Amino acid sequence: MTAAPARRRTLVLGGASAIGRFLLPLLDPAGIDAVALTRDPARTGAPWRHWSGDRLDSALAPDEHLDVALHVAPLTILPALVPDLARHGVRRLIAFGTTSRYYKTASGDAHERDFIRGFVDAETAVAAVCESHGIAWTLFRPTLVYGGGTDANVALVARVVRRLGFFPLVAGGRGLRQPVHAADLARACLQALDAPATLGRAYDLSGGSTLTYRAMVEAICVATGRAPRTIDVPLPLFRFAIRLARLLPAFRKISPEAALRQGMDLCFDHAAATRDFGYAPRAFTVDATALPR
Repeated sequence: MTAAPARRRTLVLGGASAIGRFLLPLLDPAGIDAVALTRDPARTGAPWRHWSGDRLDSALAPDEHLDVALHVAPLTILPALVPDLARHGVRRLIAFGTTSRYYKTASGDAHERDFIRGFVDAETAVAAVCESHGIAWTLFRPTLVYGGGTDANVALVARVVRRLGFFPLVAGGRGLRQPVHAADLARACLQALDAPATLGRAYDLSGGSTLTYRAMVEAICVATGRAPRTIDVPLPLFRFAIRLARLLPAFRKISPEAALRQGMDLCFDHAAATRDFGYAPRAFTVDATALPR
């Protein structure tokens, strides 16, 4: 009689994120026992562990063993945690950066530039510290993540449409986009976990459709139950409107630079991911789960 394969123990950082919400339910059927860290006191029971957000020792027993770490939290906090992961036995790590590194470094918004430089520096640091501690790493860089109703992309557009009844566009919304569903990114973690070709590599992960920003907005309008209504707005007026909108909590994350990017093509090739671990993202579809509640 063949013995059942041993189950692995995995630490999930960012389990409450859009990707994390789809990732956690996949782990148990895949033979993986999850420990998910949270600073939210409202989250109790398995797989959640409360931690300080600093050292892993606040959530893990000194002799607790882990095999894998899946980091779907902001990449900038990861380099300082890698030595702790190594002490707890982690030898495999998958983490998420962003394709924003390719264009936000030239943003006219100083906050955006500083934010993305932190991610670029974190990528370099994660690779170096993982290699020094014997941890095999893989980095994913997704573009325009949606799904779960909390993202700053599709869900944000839906909130604007619900509030205004239309969506303002700059440059005709001609820029191309490849929205990627968080569930496909969650599945990619399991697909890449045991794929040898992914070790020590970074992958751009885009969605299964390429469409204009305008077409994306129109699809979101329809999903909210409204007619696709867009209004072309001059750039100076759009920037002014965004500054006003940022006074409201729901739109605080919008950058005025987002207006300029509506006319830019932000497309990325995921062929390497398909070749190395079978990545196959879905076509862009906005269902009820992708909209804010």
